[in-house]
Amino acid sequence: MNALSGGMMVDLEERVSELENWTDGKGLILCGAAETFCSGSDLNAVRAISNPQDGMKMSMFMQNTLTRLLRLPLISVALVEGRALGGGAELTTACDFRLMASDSVIQFVHKHMGLVPGWGGGARLVRIVGSQNALKLLGGALKVDPKLGLQIGLADGVVEDAQTVEAPGSHLEQAEKWLGTYIKGPAPVIQAVKKVVLSGRELPLSEALKTEMGVFGTVWGGPANLQALASKSKHK
Repeated sequence: MNALSGGMMVDLEERVSELENWTDGKGLILCGAAETFCSGSDLNAVRAISNPQDGMKMSMFMQNTLTRLLRLPLISVALVEGRALGGGAELTTACDFRLMASDSVIQFVHKHMGLVPGWGGGARLVRIVGSQNALKLLGGALKVDPKLGLQIGLADGVVEDAQTVEAPGSHLEQAEKWLGTYIKGPAPVIQAVKKVVLSGRELPLSEALKTEMGVFGTVWGGPANLQALASKSKHK
């Protein structure tokens, strides 16, 4: 079920570090092996660090890792197949978008474990679906299927069953096609788009405006801008 052990948490942080240095990147798809997303923390790992001090260290580590994941200058999408439970549900919120398979479920089961989200998933969830819906999902530990996900804004699309005639390829191929719509163009421009949106999402307006101006300065007169001016391209 792709439960996150301590070693996997470290591996995830290392992958994020690699992606932070991916200068030519534009998009990222996060998915689980064997057509299941992530069932949260490995219970054996949790039992080994069941005291508050170690729990806080794990929370700090994962909050840092997932915040950095969301702040990558890449447009990211979580491809949710099977179940995304607990920490796995939190992991989906660390991407810009979420695509759900028709039989998938996202569920913040923390309440059943006597907990609340600790990896930043609660705060991110409020920004994605609003405080009212977040209270329902956390307080009720509701199972979010694709229909409910689309309704409340937690899901941005549904990938069809790869075995049906209508499905245009595997779940991953469908996700790649969906993401491709938003990452067409030169990497510096796509990265600049993400930086502008990120600043608007996280910073006070005055600071976001300064950041936007700075990012604008990196692409104004840049190769993509000059090429578009030279070709006299028309907007379509």
